[in-house]
Amino acid sequence: MFGNRTTVLHSYWTTLRANRPHRSLFLKYFVTLFVVGVAPLMVGAISEAGFGYQDRRRQIDEVLDVEARSAANRIQTFIDGIRGQLGWTVQLAWTEADDERRRVDALRLLRQVPAISSIALVDHTGHERVFVSRLGLNRIGRGPDLSAAPAVLGARARKAWYGPLRYERDSEPYMTIAVSGNRAATGVAIAEINLKLIWDVIAAIKIGDTGLAFVFDDDGRLIAHPDISLVLRGAVGSSDFDQVKSAVAAAPGAAVMTKDAAGKDVVAASARIASLNWTVIAQQPVSEALASIRAALWRSSVLIAVMASFAIALAYWLAYRMSKPIRQLEDGVQKLGAGQFGHRITISSGDELEQLADRVNEMAKELAISKDKSERINLLKRFLAPQVAELVERSGRERLLSGQRRDVVAIFGDLRGFTAFASRSEPHVIMPVVKEYYRALGAVITRHEATLASFTGDGVMVLVNAPVARADPALHGIRLAIDMQAALQPLVARWSAKGYTIGFGVGIAMGPAIVGTVGYEGRMDYTAIGSVVNLASRLCDLAKDTQVLTDPVIAREVKDAVPLVPLGEHPIKGYDRPSQVFMVAPCSERSPEITFRAQKLTEKAEWREHKATGLEPIAPLAAPCRAAPADVSA
Repeated sequence: MFGNRTTVLHSYWTTLRANRPHRSLFLKYFVTLFVVGVAPLMVGAISEAGFGYQDRRRQIDEVLDVEARSAANRIQTFIDGIRGQLGWTVQLAWTEADDERRRVDALRLLRQVPAISSIALVDHTGHERVFVSRLGLNRIGRGPDLSAAPAVLGARARKAWYGPLRYERDSEPYMTIAVSGNRAATGVAIAEINLKLIWDVIAAIKIGDTGLAFVFDDDGRLIAHPDISLVLRGAVGSSDFDQVKSAVAAAPGAAVMTKDAAGKDVVAASARIASLNWTVIAQQPVSEALASIRAALWRSSVLIAVMASFAIALAYWLAYRMSKPIRQLEDGVQKLGAGQFGHRITISSGDELEQLADRVNEMAKELAISKDKSERINLLKRFLAPQVAELVERSGRERLLSGQRRDVVAIFGDLRGFTAFASRSEPHVIMPVVKEYYRALGAVITRHEATLASFTGDGVMVLVNAPVARADPALHGIRLAIDMQAALQPLVARWSAKGYTIGFGVGIAMGPAIVGTVGYEGRMDYTAIGSVVNLASRLCDLAKDTQVLTDPVIAREVKDAVPLVPLGEHPIKGYDRPSQVFMVAPCSERSPEITFRAQKLTEKAEWREHKATGLEPIAPLAAPCRAAPADVSA
């Protein structure tokens, strides 16, 4: 049986190696099963770990904060108790025969408070009268003058004075506490405190299995630690905790992650003992604090691995079972890719693969339709600005290209002196000029989202308000014509510097025309037919270099927005009567009031156009300001 299974697996593996698409199918199945079965487990595990980490971190922060504050309070209570015991020795005023009684009180206090290693009682004059010690010789009687000692001065000023930490024999931590009575006559009691006994308070703190607390002062010296050997090492042992002390000092009152004296990652929180200028730090190893999170991640990882293995096995089985229908689909798609959209795939499996084959057949039909649509869009982009062509496509307004009558603005532009220039110049001189010319005009036409109807030789024909309607087409058209002149005049100046006598004139007219596509299969153009086209062309013929000539209709529509100069009536070829001709005024003839009013009207027109068509407003280029001839009769 195992041999048969091995043969089947070998055959299946050979099939997979011979058919690369099946490997891809396996990957797709595996990815699908992974996303459906394994990914949710991963997301759930990660989410659980994330939220669990946050919850656990909050718990750890609270526990460490509580333990640190509790230890600080207990240490404060311990020190306050010693201060209270010392206060009983300075209740009565000093007398000359009081030394022996005071000595007995001091000895009794040594027995009651093991942390006190010595007591010195100072009278109201500042002289030591009684000294008892666990380590040295006791003495009574008038002793040295301690009135200038910091302990006496501090106690008299604040009733209680706490001295700095110091290490006796560079090992055991000690501090001095001085307490004065309510009256100056009662004197001052000075006690030396062995801080090793605070170890009982610190050693009693247990945070988890290995968490602990320790105490250090503002100078960074270790006062108490569960490992008392570190305290007995004095300043040498204190330096091991510099990193954790720096971390908690940078974030007072908050738990931080840092490294302990052994270099292990820990979570630490601190609490201040303000009266002593000490800080209690409670810490717990990160490995212990987050052990529950790691255990949850491990369980989730095992489950994810099992589900991933199941997904791999199921993906292989599905890929092997569906290999034949897949080959049929592959062959059919290859034929469709070769352009055989009439080919149909036949699969009778009764499942989703049969539906897929039907969808592929439908796709073949859609591809044929899409091909026709793409050809139409490419045709649109031949004479429409790309953004306008896309707008026509998205809005489903291809019917705008069918023949119809509407008011259009026709703009003609033509190079002056180009024929003579071309007749006496070589092709390598002419073609760069033509390329520069059309590049500059094309950028302006595209920018204004106008329709390029045709360009022949050195002339162009542009339409506004067809096929896409524009608000204020006359204003839009005159702005386009002005920008065409503005774009060409730098080129004219450059050509003139090279010795080319070339200029550029523009004619613009508005009126009804028949617009639509004309041509034959394989070659279609969008154009306008009507007298307005002829009039614009004749005005272009009349225009000199830098001039923009308009008909009366344009002049009437833009009279408040664009300064115009009437040139009188001129005979127009093909027309029975002369026609009134207007010219866009050069910059030198524009008054500031007219320019300001024109700007405001243009802004309003841009807003109306934007609301009506959804096209972005056009920021006009600077109008041509070179000197222009005053008339066209010459």
